[in-house]
Amino acid sequence: MTSVIFDPDARAEFLDAVRYYEERQRGLGRRFRGAVETAVSLVVANPVLYRLLRAPFRRYLLPKFPYSIIYSIEPDYIYVIALAHTKRKPGYWLKRSSGSGEKD
Repeated sequence: MTSVIFDPDARAEFLDAVRYYEERQRGLGRRFRGAVETAVSLVVANPVLYRLLRAPFRRYLLPKFPYSIIYSIEPDYIYVIALAHTKRKPGYWLKRSSGSGEKD
């Protein structure tokens, strides 16, 4: 099974969104977390299926939530560079791309 590595900023975006949704409605944060986990599983199962944005980055649009998972396919893992809100600051994550795929 291919592993998935989240950029630290992407992990922070994910946790912030979970908290935000849970504060709005009890259980909604949990549903968001589940949607992201399902999306990551789908990406791992077939990473080339989803839209190429700017090489090497691809995008998976989450159903029912205004977020997309931006990732690259690395030789040994999937690198999630952003969990991006689809209505805010398009392309902001590109400044992170210089460090993509590098493990700490």
